[in-house]
Amino acid sequence: MKQILQSLKTGATEVAEVPVPRVSSGSLLIQTSQTLVSTGTERMLVEFGKAGWLEKARQQPDKVKMVLDKIRTDGLQPTLEAVFNKLDQPLPLGYCNVGRVVAVGAGVTGYKLGQRVISNGRHAEVVSVPVNLCASVPDDVSDEAAAFTVLGAIGLQGIRLAQPTLGETVVVTGLGLIGLMTVQLLRAQGCRVLGVDFDVEKLALARQFGAGVVDLSAGQDPVAAAMAFSRGRGVDAVLITAATKSNEPVHQAAQMCRKRGRIVLVGVTGLELSRADFYEKELSFQVSCSYGPGRYDPAYEEKGFDYPVGFVRWTEQRNFEAVLDMMADGRLDVAPLISHRFDIDDAPKAYEVVAGSEPSLGILLRYPGVELTATDRTVSLHHTSAGEEASISNSQSASGPVPRVSFIGAGNYATAVLIPAFKAAGARLHSVASSGGVSGVHAGRKYGFAETTTDSDQLFTDKTTDAVVITTRHNSHARFVMQALTAGKHVFCEKPLCLTLDELAEIEAAWAEQETDGRHVLMVGFNRRFASQVVKIKSLLGGVTGPKSFVMTVNAGAIPADHWTQDLEVGGGRIVGEGCHFIDLLRFLAASPIVAWGRAAMNAATQDTVTINLEFADGSIGTIHYFANGAKAFPKERLEVFAQGRVLQLDNYRRLTGFGWPGFKKMNLWRQDKGQKACAAAFLEAVRSGGLAPIPVEEIFEVSRVSIELAQ
Repeated sequence: MKQILQSLKTGATEVAEVPVPRVSSGSLLIQTSQTLVSTGTERMLVEFGKAGWLEKARQQPDKVKMVLDKIRTDGLQPTLEAVFNKLDQPLPLGYCNVGRVVAVGAGVTGYKLGQRVISNGRHAEVVSVPVNLCASVPDDVSDEAAAFTVLGAIGLQGIRLAQPTLGETVVVTGLGLIGLMTVQLLRAQGCRVLGVDFDVEKLALARQFGAGVVDLSAGQDPVAAAMAFSRGRGVDAVLITAATKSNEPVHQAAQMCRKRGRIVLVGVTGLELSRADFYEKELSFQVSCSYGPGRYDPAYEEKGFDYPVGFVRWTEQRNFEAVLDMMADGRLDVAPLISHRFDIDDAPKAYEVVAGSEPSLGILLRYPGVELTATDRTVSLHHTSAGEEASISNSQSASGPVPRVSFIGAGNYATAVLIPAFKAAGARLHSVASSGGVSGVHAGRKYGFAETTTDSDQLFTDKTTDAVVITTRHNSHARFVMQALTAGKHVFCEKPLCLTLDELAEIEAAWAEQETDGRHVLMVGFNRRFASQVVKIKSLLGGVTGPKSFVMTVNAGAIPADHWTQDLEVGGGRIVGEGCHFIDLLRFLAASPIVAWGRAAMNAATQDTVTINLEFADGSIGTIHYFANGAKAFPKERLEVFAQGRVLQLDNYRRLTGFGWPGFKKMNLWRQDKGQKACAAAFLEAVRSGGLAPIPVEEIFEVSRVSIELAQ
C-alpha cells in the first residue's frame, strides 16, 4: 500500500510502498478514502526536517540536554550514532483520516465491515487505529467533510475549556482550519465572535460564517477592535488558534479580556507571560490538549477503556461524534475550507503547497480504494537473480553455511543496535516484521533485508529462514519463542525471555520435548556477559578459588508510571524487563547457581528503585542496586568485584581498573562496549557450527525464574 513518509533529517516527503498493517486487538482496520493535511502541524514538521543541525538543536533544547548527558556517560561516538539513528527514521504523517472498516480487532463491538468511520489514522491507504480514536460517520456527511473531524475536535476541546455561554463575546486569534471551524462552532453555541488574522481571504471566510473581523495586515488594532466589539466591557474569552513564536497573541488576549476573562491556547505561541497582564484582572489561562480527555492516556487510547459518561461527558471520541453531528445538521460547513485536492500519488505536490507561498487552506488527499489481498502484507525490498540466489545459498563460513536471519520487531533498539550487530557478524538478513509496517520498511531499506512484512507468522513457516530474532514488546516474547521452537527455528530473544512463571514452564516443556541431537539454539540477549571488559574480568576471576562479592550499581533513570515497560502485563516491570541483565551478569561471573535471592524496594508507585541480594552455591554474594532516582550525569552502570584482597571496578563498559591485582591495572576503551556485537556473533557461530549455545539454556531459565520471582 502507499503511505506518506517524511524524513526528519532532510524534510523530504515521499509516497512509500509499505505493507498493510495488521489489525490489533481493540482496533479497526480502515481502508482510507480521504485524508486531510493539517497544514499547521505538518508544515512545522517539514520545516524542522529541512532545518540545519544547529537550527534543529535550537528548536529542541530539552533534547540537546539529553544528548549532552549521554555524551558524558556513554561517550561521543555512541551518542552521535543514537542521534543520527533517531533522525534517520521516517516519520509517518497525518492524523485526519476517513474510510471504511475492512477488519475488526478482537474485543471491538459496535462496528461492522464496510462501515464509514473517521479516525486519527495516518496518510496511508490502510490504517489500524484503536477504537476509541474512531467514530462512525453519519449518512448525511460526505467523506470530504468527515476528513475535517479531528481538526474540528481540536477546536471544540478549546471551546469546552473556555466554557462560553449564550450571548458571550469570544475572540478567535488565528483563522486557519481550526480557527475557522472554531468560529462556526462558537456561533452555533450562540456566541458573538471576532476573528483576528493577517490573511484577507481567511477573514472573508470568517465574515461569511458570521464573525466580525480584525485585519492585522491593514494595521488594525485587535485590542481596540475587541473593546469596541464587546461594548467597552472587554471580551469574555479568547481562543488562540494561531501558530507563532511571538508572545504577542497572549499579551493581546490579556489586554482585550474583561475582568476574570478566560484565555485558552489551542495553537502554539510564545509563552513568556506578563504577570501584570493577568494579575489585576484575575485572568485564567489554559492550554488545550488536542482532541479532549483521553488524549495520551494509554489506558483509554491503546487499551480501549472508556471514561464513564456520567463523570467525563466529552472524551476525544465523543468530541469526534459531536463535530460529525454538527456537520450532519449543517451548523458546521467545511466545504468553503477546501482549497486543494490531490491524489495520493501526487502527495509530494501537496507538500510543496504546504511548504510554499501559494495560498492554501484545506488540502485533501484522495485514495483509489484498491482491493486488498493477503500478499499486500509483505513488500519485496530488492530482487535477486537466480544466479545470485544460488551464490547466496552456497555461501559458507569456516564452520558452515551463513544463517539467514529474520527479525520480528523494528523499534529503536533493533534498528540502532541489534540489526547492525547481526549484519556486522555476517548474517544474511531476510525478512523484518513490524506491526505497522513503517519501521519495517525503514529497517529493511537501511540494512538490506530482502523483504518486510506485517505478517509475523510467515517468518516461522518460511523454510528459507534459519533463525528468528525477537525484538518486540515483552508480553509477546513467550508466544514468539514457542512458535520458533515449534517451527524448528533457532531463536534469539531480546530480553526478557518471558513475563510469568507459567510462560517459563511452557517454554521449558517445549524445549525438553525436542530431540537432544536436533535441538536448535535458544538464546536471550544477555549481552553484558559478552562485553570485552566483562570477558577480561571473567578471565581474571578464573584464578580465584574462594567466593567473591559483587556490587552492581545501575543508575537506571526514571521512566513514567504509564510507560509500557512499567505495565506488568505488557512490559513486566523494569526488574523483569531490564534487571534480568544484571542478574545474568553476576550469575556469569560467579559461575555458580543462584541459591537464594531477596529484594528491598523503595515505596513508590513504579517499584523500580530496588536493591536485590543474590547468594550463589559457591558462597559468593551479589548486590544489585537498581535505582531510578539518580542524576542522568552519573554513569549508568558500575560493577565492583571483591575477591581475595583484590578489587575490580568497571565503569559504564569503558573503564576497567584493577586494585591490588597482580599484573593488571586497567583496561580502558575509546568507546563503550556492552557486548551486543559479540553476543550476536556468538549466536550466529553456534547456529553455523551446530555447537554449544553461547549461554547454557539452563542458565537462561534460571535467571528468568529468579527475575520473575523477584518482581512478584
